[in-house]
Amino acid sequence: MNNKTYFSGCSISMHQCRCFDTLTENEKKLVEKNSVSISYKKGEVICKRGSFASHVMYLESGLAKVYIEDGVNTLVLKILPEKNLLGLASVSDDFKTFEYSVMAYIDSEILQIDIGTFKKLLVQNPVFAKEVIDIQNANSVQIYGRFFCLTHKQSFGRLADILLCLSDRIFKKDEFELPLSRKELAELSGLSSETVIRMLKVFRQDSLIGIEGKMFKLLDREKMKQISETG
Repeated sequence: MNNKTYFSGCSISMHQCRCFDTLTENEKKLVEKNSVSISYKKGEVICKRGSFASHVMYLESGLAKVYIEDGVNTLVLKILPEKNLLGLASVSDDFKTFEYSVMAYIDSEILQIDIGTFKKLLVQNPVFAKEVIDIQNANSVQIYGRFFCLTHKQSFGRLADILLCLSDRIFKKDEFELPLSRKELAELSGLSSETVIRMLKVFRQDSLIGIEGKMFKLLDREKMKQISETG
């Protein structure tokens, strides 16, 4: 019997926020009155770690990178597609500033919701509060699995994880245009840019993937899964 547990290094959230569906009409109007929608271009910083958190953010459209850095190294915590919340840690009275930075991977639309309004909804609507707790739990579980993989999986397994993750969770097909640079792919997989370039070449030579410019195609999904699982 095989009791081995499979951990994915995928950094892309599968959870989509349904918490706003639980609000009453009056509560939805309250959110609308106390929020503002802002457009961000690809590469723009949405929030900076350490800055004062006066709002919770909802990613209406686009793709965002959540990360921490020290000026030299960058650790990507997760990638958020549309319909996800950012800045939930700042809802706690113990955190007055953002605990991570966020950057737009592609052109994105962010709804900034006044944090006082968000806290009020948590108190007065228990179903809304449960949905937010579920989001936090899903985020934690995903990050646990990701850190395990970054620590224990070999480089080919990590990169296979990310490519499968992009295919399954963002583009939902085997052929897609990749909006990320090789450097950004390296950040996601915890590798150097040079290592990622070399491994992509190996994957291509082994007919596991096809690459033409920014277009990627998974040619042998089952083999890529094997590499991801064995790490």
